Amino acid sequence: MVDEPDQDELEAAHCWEAGDRVPNAPEMTAFRRRVRLHQARWREAHGHPIGTQPMVPVKGKPWRPVGSNLPVDYGQETGANFVTPGALDAVHARLAVTEPHQSLAAQRLFVDLLWAPTLSFNLFGDLAADVGRADRAVHAWWPHTPGTVREVRFQHSPGWLDPEYLGNLMALDTAFVLDVPDGTLGVVGVSTHYYDYLKREVPKPKRLAHYREVAARSGVFAKGAVDEVLATNLLMMWLEHLLVLSMLQHRGREWSWGRYVVVHPEGNVSFTDACARYRALLKDESTFACITLESLLATRGALPPKTVKLLRDRYLPR
Repeated sequence: MVDEPDQDELEAAHCWEAGDRVPNAPEMTAFRRRVRLHQARWREAHGHPIGTQPMVPVKGKPWRPVGSNLPVDYGQETGANFVTPGALDAVHARLAVTEPHQSLAAQRLFVDLLWAPTLSFNLFGDLAADVGRADRAVHAWWPHTPGTVREVRFQHSPGWLDPEYLGNLMALDTAFVLDVPDGTLGVVGVSTHYYDYLKREVPKPKRLAHYREVAARSGVFAKGAVDEVLATNLLMMWLEHLLVLSMLQHRGREWSWGRYVVVHPEGNVSFTDACARYRALLKDESTFACITLESLLATRGALPPKTVKLLRDRYLPR
């Protein structure tokens, strides 16, 4: 159970947000309030100014300070939302490339201290410029991964809106692209989560038949699993997994191995529960894995010790 800060404490730090409450989930509500306050305190401890909601105030319209945000201009000029130079370099490298039809909230990367895509750059940015280090890290986290890492991609889709994949705007927070011994490619597609939680959503009807086809061809789901997914809050996890599976099914046969990995803090019980329920729907678990942020950071030989310390201080309230 996560201790929940009281309202006075949160208001004093400009962290009392109605949206932090998760209906019928007091433990998740407490976690969200706790990590928001932690980010505000981290910001203050490092001398960074407070941001606002909306992120860019409009003259003559209401705005308010938000403790877990940075000002837009400050965030973009300093890169203060990123804990290492390697993470910031990875952001700039990604923003220099435009994947066709991509959907990427670039401004938010520099402003929102809670945002999961920013966490993905902070976690894996140091690996992007050194594929040897990236390869050692991937095999430390997932020892049975075949081949060697050739590239680290961020906010990546093999085909935004491309019907030969999923035909939607799903993307992988981080994709470790592998050279597999048979000359094909593999991928560890990572979905990183922090403050967010899973809500029940409904897929667009015109795409559902295609999603079902990808799921059926994969052979990894138990009987009735798709209907179970559609009746719960597991849809987004399923679609991200399907994106990796669609890569393995692409007619170009470029991809021969893939795994979808969910990373989340121990205190984020929404994803702890979802990972357990989702795993129960699989008859073949080889393309799916979950790991906590704490376990990822504790893995020896994966990330540089200095980076691990910076990440723990930034993201894990004591």
